[in-house]
Amino acid sequence: MARIAGVDLAKNKRIDVALTYIFGIGRTRSKHILASTRVDPSKKVHELTDEEISRIRQFIDENYKVGGPLRAEIANNIKRLIEIKCWRGLRHKAGMPVRGQRTRDNARTRKGPRPRIGGRKKS
Repeated sequence: MARIAGVDLAKNKRIDVALTYIFGIGRTRSKHILASTRVDPSKKVHELTDEEISRIRQFIDENYKVGGPLRAEIANNIKRLIEIKCWRGLRHKAGMPVRGQRTRDNARTRKGPRPRIGGRKKS
């Protein structure tokens, strides 16, 4: 089992799909990484040599911020928006949609379940 950026990659997956298990790497970035490191995207993870794994690991470490550091940066960015009390920061703080979506009808993911009026719902 290959371990890249603190994530154990599944043995039976193709490497281009398995790299997407790392936070911050999607399909496009995965394909770019494999093209830059000259690794065949159709290879399964257990078929990779140690040299190929080390090339991929080194390329990711040098060029991308992934995993824990990326999560920390995103959290710090949101915290900064809240501290400066900008519009997006206030929306984050209130748990409302941040990117201009309407809230009259939808937004249940951000707002949570509707408050029940008049007690419990009959089942």
